[in-house]
Amino acid sequence: MPRLLIVGSLEGELGQAARIAAARGATLAQAEGAAGALERLRAEGADLVLCDIRHDVAWLIGAMAAERIACPVVACGRNTDAAAAVRAIRAGAKEFLPLPPEPDLIAAMLQSVAGEPDGPVHQDPASAALLARAAQVARAEASVLITGESGTGKEVLARYIHAASRRARGPFVAVNCAALPESLLESELFGHEKGAFSGAVAARKGKFEQAQGGTLLLDEIGEMDPRLQAKLLRAIQEREIDRLGGTHPVKVDVRILAATNRDLGQEVARGRFREDLYFRLNVVRLRIPPLRERPADILPLAEHFARRYADANGLPRRGFSPAARAALLAHPWPGNVRELENAVHRAVLLAEGEAIGAEAIELGDGGETAAAAPPPAATPAGAAAPAAAAPAPRGAAATPVTALVGRRVEEVERELILETLSHCLGNRTRAAEMLGISIRTLRNKLNEYRGLGLAVPPAPGQLVPPAPAAADACRAG
Repeated sequence: MPRLLIVGSLEGELGQAARIAAARGATLAQAEGAAGALERLRAEGADLVLCDIRHDVAWLIGAMAAERIACPVVACGRNTDAAAAVRAIRAGAKEFLPLPPEPDLIAAMLQSVAGEPDGPVHQDPASAALLARAAQVARAEASVLITGESGTGKEVLARYIHAASRRARGPFVAVNCAALPESLLESELFGHEKGAFSGAVAARKGKFEQAQGGTLLLDEIGEMDPRLQAKLLRAIQEREIDRLGGTHPVKVDVRILAATNRDLGQEVARGRFREDLYFRLNVVRLRIPPLRERPADILPLAEHFARRYADANGLPRRGFSPAARAALLAHPWPGNVRELENAVHRAVLLAEGEAIGAEAIELGDGGETAAAAPPPAATPAGAAAPAAAAPAPRGAAATPVTALVGRRVEEVERELILETLSHCLGNRTRAAEMLGISIRTLRNKLNEYRGLGLAVPPAPGQLVPPAPAAADACRAG
């Protein structure tokens, strides 16, 4: 259940949006203004903020950034308030929700912050066995380490465990350890006291305290800095945390789930992950197989995503043609469920006719459709294998490599990193995997580019301070 904070009066159309969100399973909190919203965020946190643009959205986003509160803000208002909407977006609002609200838009926003709301979709025996074991360990209090390749659905499984546990009535709080820099992650996990750092004008509860009585998911735990690993180990062992700037420990009652796409055993051997923390987290280990190892899940997942994105975009629900089904089953899905979801989303938007055809399914990074890249025909028995295509003559056409001649290596590297990050919609972990570098190397590069004044795509859900020009426009408005 995503935690939703409404900023503004519940009497009118914003209240209607709140009721729609509550009907979709969101847990609601409300504040009358931006200052009250900041107080609620310090004390309770939230997964999403809906703020009426009649309040000072820019001030709220700036105050959240100063106090290291990482939570997406959506500005809400009538389409006639175009200037206020533009100011809110420039200030860093994630998006604009027009009022009166559309139920499908609110549902899509809640899904974006809550992950899969309906539980794991599966049909393959391997998935069934995994979920049976997950249900068995869910009733215990032991820590669970969820492993698997990127995009396999580790957070979905974590939410399933929480829902099947004795803590289901408590909060489920997730934090991505790879998406936040060390200084922000420490405050996000453990909270801080007033004056702990510049901008800490009041005390604030961290994720541990926000998850009191419930479950805390530490996603991408393998990317956590070793210094924070030591502090996390103490929190798990002693069931108490120390806020930044605090003078006494705070008792916490949370169940820890951790997720990673790394082999933590190898990370321990290389000295990059604490062995004692690894054993604390690895009481029970659940490995999610990649999608290629559970092919019977492909079509049920594709149909699920097709229904979801048809509803979200106001399009009729359509099934897949036989050719489309064959193309989906033949693809290896190196990006796993996340890649499948993106491919089906595109197909829903591109499809024409009564069914989603193979021509609407774009597979791979090159944007080829399934219809445009049929599998090679089998060679008849006794026939010679087809000859390999002759290489293109040197200089016949400019290849991507020859087009780079004369450019500096650092310029090419910078463009490659920023393009890859944009392709991954700001997901640092996925971009680092594609580039073959560590998440820390990627962060260092991005900090370098920011120092040069370059625009860096924000991480999903990251608060982005407004550019100087945008800030001037906000003050002028």
